[in-house]
Amino acid sequence: MQERILILDFGSQYTQLIARKVRENNIYCEIHPYTHIPPLSQDIKGVILSGSPYSVNDPDAPKPDLGPIRGKFPLLAICYGAQLLVNMDGGKVASAGSREYGRANLSYIDTACPLFKGVPSNSQVWMSHGDTILEYPAHFHVTCSTPDVKACGYSIENEPTYALQFHPEVYHSVDGFTILRNFLTDICRCQADWTPDNFVKACVEDLRKEIGSDEVILGLSGGVDSSVAAVLLHKAVGKQLHCIFVDNGLLRKNEFADVLASFKGLDIEVTGVDASNLFYSALKGVTEPEAKRKAIGKTFIDVFEAEAKKFKNARYLAQGTIYPDVIESAPVKGPSQTIKSHHNVGGLPEKMNLKVVEPLRALFKDEVRRVGRSVGLPGRLLDRHPFPGPGLGIRILGEVTAPKAAILQEVDAIYINALRQEGLYDKVWQAGAILLPVHSVGVMGDERTYEQVVALRAVNSTDGMTADWSRLPFDFLGRVSNEIINKVRGVNRVVYDISSKPPSTIEWE
Repeated sequence: MQERILILDFGSQYTQLIARKVRENNIYCEIHPYTHIPPLSQDIKGVILSGSPYSVNDPDAPKPDLGPIRGKFPLLAICYGAQLLVNMDGGKVASAGSREYGRANLSYIDTACPLFKGVPSNSQVWMSHGDTILEYPAHFHVTCSTPDVKACGYSIENEPTYALQFHPEVYHSVDGFTILRNFLTDICRCQADWTPDNFVKACVEDLRKEIGSDEVILGLSGGVDSSVAAVLLHKAVGKQLHCIFVDNGLLRKNEFADVLASFKGLDIEVTGVDASNLFYSALKGVTEPEAKRKAIGKTFIDVFEAEAKKFKNARYLAQGTIYPDVIESAPVKGPSQTIKSHHNVGGLPEKMNLKVVEPLRALFKDEVRRVGRSVGLPGRLLDRHPFPGPGLGIRILGEVTAPKAAILQEVDAIYINALRQEGLYDKVWQAGAILLPVHSVGVMGDERTYEQVVALRAVNSTDGMTADWSRLPFDFLGRVSNEIINKVRGVNRVVYDISSKPPSTIEWE
């Protein structure tokens, strides 16, 4: 049985980051809302309480029953979690007067506390809270302080419980990784066996048991998630896997042929379906972004269903769902608001009486790539930038037509190829071009032109939740702009997007 760390989520913006840091220690963990604590089985080696936007003094503050956990499992309480334990045991938590936010330094560390093994004095930490601990119970012992916060961390007598008012999971807490590692390895005694090779072995065995002799269909996109899922399934069930790759006319230049060729080389069966004209017809006259996404999603389902029906013995539909998708489907405050539609192939399993299988649902994006390398997927598939499900359909602002798609494919190809040639592609998290619904005046030769404008976008990020615009060299942008205007008929102006997320999104629609 896979040992695990349980993370109880109180709604903190950093909860996923805690999980990522735990897994960087090769230790498996799961995030669960505090409202749905799973059965506390013996494979749970420790529990972490997250931060929260709430104050423990709020009338509706999260206050779960921790009786089954405290004293029975090693416990690390972070920020709100630390204040919650003080509040539950009769201590005093109140407003700090001014918000304690930003860098601070540990002026006192209890060197006997196992949590701080190897952490130097004056270590920098990151604070982010409005409340502070004013009075703590007698059986609580301070383990670290800053000049402004005496009870910056504490332990609880006669139980393996530790707490921190700062966030060890964020980059600005310089020794935060060491602190988390001490909790996981020295206090929880985890074995650190969550590795790509071990995951592949267990996943393939589980898939064989689940699918048996049945056949399974996978909607291939050519992206990282579906590609890794395809290889895992192929390892498990071989020729029982049937991949379907739909060309919606909104892929990158030559992508349809390139992906088919890549999977042919992996000996994985892929059926390619060119449905470009169906998608263009569905998008005729549609300009509103969400309406475009729904039109693309519906058409995809129709095309995919028609193709999938040809596999009479199929009983499973495989999807490239990853762990952030699972977490977001059960948030602390209930179902999240739909910001963008068209994720996976909603509605198909029920409609076709298929069972869903999701080989990657336990993995973060970076873990998917590591697993992909473990099973031998080539870098040209693994290291690709994220690409939106609706493709260029949401990078063509306004109505989508075949001529506009052809223009954007050429622009995008010049831009992406230039990034690769200049050694910049792997330094950028995601890049792409956007065709704007405006024309601008230009002069080409001796003629006045009135043609379209394209915007280039490049961002740096770790998970897409936040992103900063990439500082690409000006001379590089100049060369790319010149090449696009000279080679792509219909474009006479190129601009560069310098907006970050938030407040902007990565895609324009």
